[in-house]
This record gives sequence, structure tokens and C-alpha cells, in this order.
Amino acid sequence: MEIVGILVLILSFVFLLLIGVPIAFCIGISTLLTMLVSIPFDPAITTVAQRMATGLDSFALLAIPFFILAGQIMNQGGIARRLIDFAKSVVGMLPGGLAYVQIIAAMLFASISGSAVATASAIGGFMGPQMKKEGYDIEFTTALNITSSTTGLIIPPSNILIVYSLASGGASIAALFLAGYLPGILVGLSLMFVSGYFAIKRKYPISGKVPLSVAFRKFIDALPSLFLVILVIGGIVAGIFTATEASAIAVVYALILSFFYKGVNIKELKEVFLSSCNVTAIVALLIATSMAMSWIMSYENIPVIISESLIALSDNPFIILIIINIILLGVGIFMDMTPAVLIFTPIFLPLVVEMGIDPVHFGIIMILNLCIGACTPPVGSVLFVGCGISNISITRVIKPLIPLFIAMIISLLIVTYVPEITMFLPDLFGY
Repeated sequence: MEIVGILVLILSFVFLLLIGVPIAFCIGISTLLTMLVSIPFDPAITTVAQRMATGLDSFALLAIPFFILAGQIMNQGGIARRLIDFAKSVVGMLPGGLAYVQIIAAMLFASISGSAVATASAIGGFMGPQMKKEGYDIEFTTALNITSSTTGLIIPPSNILIVYSLASGGASIAALFLAGYLPGILVGLSLMFVSGYFAIKRKYPISGKVPLSVAFRKFIDALPSLFLVILVIGGIVAGIFTATEASAIAVVYALILSFFYKGVNIKELKEVFLSSCNVTAIVALLIATSMAMSWIMSYENIPVIISESLIALSDNPFIILIIINIILLGVGIFMDMTPAVLIFTPIFLPLVVEMGIDPVHFGIIMILNLCIGACTPPVGSVLFVGCGISNISITRVIKPLIPLFIAMIISLLIVTYVPEITMFLPDLFGY
């Protein structure tokens, strides 16, 4: 019966995905069909509904709608432009300076908003026209916007790290937030390396040197925005408030800042709240159906079967991690990040913990894998947003994306096999 259940789960999910059914419904329907293999319709649908409701019954998940709202407010509040001006004053005079500005601004904004999609929209919408005007290829600019925006999924505060904490059964959110900084910076530096190479090769223009007084003024302008990261992460690490409380504080601070910058008025807040509700509803449905699928997978012993199969292939942690990375890279191509984390964390986490890998370290490995998937068709949300902002087809972006993908994969391998990069800050702060 286990084999039949596994086949029904996999085949129904793949079939629904191929015919274009939204990912949340693919997960929910395939879960229900798998339940029907074992029990009648009425108890099956009741069980799925109960598991969906139970999956959302978590205090930690309250942080997600608040961080989404904070990101939406910042996206509208003029914060992106100030971060871009600051980044330009620091690195704009280097060869390919605007490419570096794009990456640094994306990292800064992403670390504040916690959203790759919001970052691709805000930074890409502002930087794209400027880079095109300076002679940068629109394809390269778009590819850079897409890949650099994913740093927001690693550098805290990040919604997906909260989801991983839930899926892992209690990995510290504070530890995960701290662990994301150095890997996120590493990804940014790798993208800068590729950008520098193409800037020199294609002779992209160099901006004039910015006087120190101007650079200092731009820093002061951006400082209130940057302070949000200190407020949120500092408060969590110091034990002043929880991640959920920090998310609510982030909303209040973002509102104050946006009103101060006059980037948002009372009338525009209605649209901001509605947009946040739409995003939250999508995320909540994905979490609910994914938690139901995760339960049915445990019921069918799928995690045990996969773990035993991997151990049968090799008991070498190096080889196992390579296999897991390959699987997660493949999963990221076809599945949205939230359900991927909720479904595959219970499968792989017990195996890697048994091999002596810290759950926090594995969480960053998993998110990095799925960040690459967020940039790839057919499901990559950041890819679609980036191309939409630049108004170009996906096919035109694939070629310039390849070297940036390679840089991200190299960063992934470094993070995977040098755990000190991930664990340095959590260890430093006693997590």
C-alpha cells in the first residue's frame, strides 16, 4: 500500500503541475488522492482539512504577514531610492559600478523587506532604466536584478527562514537569521565578481568619483532605513522580543519612515494593505496544503524510504550532501519555495542531523538551493517579476543568467562544505 500511495502522490502532483494547475491546488489535490488510497472519501477530506488548519496554527507564522506588510510599505515608501543613492556613492566609480550598485542596493533592500519579489520590483524598476541609459545590456541588467534579489531570502529578516523553522520542528529563528548574513554576502560577492568580469569585457561606463561629503550625506539619508535591520535583528538576538513581535515592530517603523519620507499617504495605504493581504493569502494556502502533504508523506513513510535509499547509495556525508543539493536544485525548478521547504525539510533533515550536520546550517543550504530555483522557469517567481519589470521575454535572459547561476552554485558549494561560514555568527552570539 505504501508504494501505491507514493506513486499516486508523485504522479498526480506531476500531472496537475504539467497541465497548469496552481501549485497550492496541485499539492492539496494530490494529497487528497493519496489519502483516498487508504480510506474513504469523507474521512479523507476531513483529515486533509484538519491537517491544513493545524499547519497554520502556529504563533511563529504570525510574523510572515507582518513582514510581508512591512516589505510592501517599504516598496512604496521611497526607501529603495535612498539605498540606491547610498550604494552608488560607495561603488559607482568602479568599472561596472552600476552593476555593483544594483547588487548592493538589492542586498540592502532585501535585508529590510525580506522579499525577493519586492526587491526585484523596487530595485529593478529604479535601476533598470538608469543602467540602460548608461549603455548596459538590458538582458544582463535583468539577469543581475533577478539573481541579486534572491539575497533577500537568505539575509534576514526572511519569511522563508521562519517557514523553515516551523518545518524543522523548532530550529531557532534567531540562529537562522544570524546564519543567513555571511552566506548572503558571499552570494552577493560572487555576483559582483561575474559583474566585474563582464563590465571590463564589455567596457561598461564608469561613473565619476563622488566627493566624501556627498557620500556621507547619502549614508545619513539611508541610515534610517538601514536601522530597521538593527532594530529587528538586534532586538531578537538580545532577547528583547520574539521574531513575531519584531515583525509587528517592523510594520510600525516602516509606516513611520514612509510617512516621514512622504512616500506613502493615507489613501495609498488601502492598496498596500490589500496587496499584502493577497500575498499573505497565497503564502498561507501554500503553507496549509504543504503541511497536509508533509503529513501524508510521513504517513506513507516516504522520508524513511528516501533516507534509506540515500544511505544505501553512500554513507559518506560529502556524497549525500551533493545528492541532496542536486535534488533540491531540481525541486526548485518545479516547485515554489514555501511548499518545497515544508515538504522536503522533514525528508532530509533527520538524515543530515544523523550525519552530524547542524539543522541551522542545513536550513541555509536548503534556502540557497531554492533561491537558484526561484530564478528558473517554469515556476520561478523572481524570474517572471524581473522580466516583467524590464518588459523582455524570458528567453532573452537565459544566456546572461548562466554565468550568474554558476557563481551562485559555487557559493552554494562553499556554504555546504565550509559550515563555519554559516555557523560563525550563531556561535558567536551563543546560538
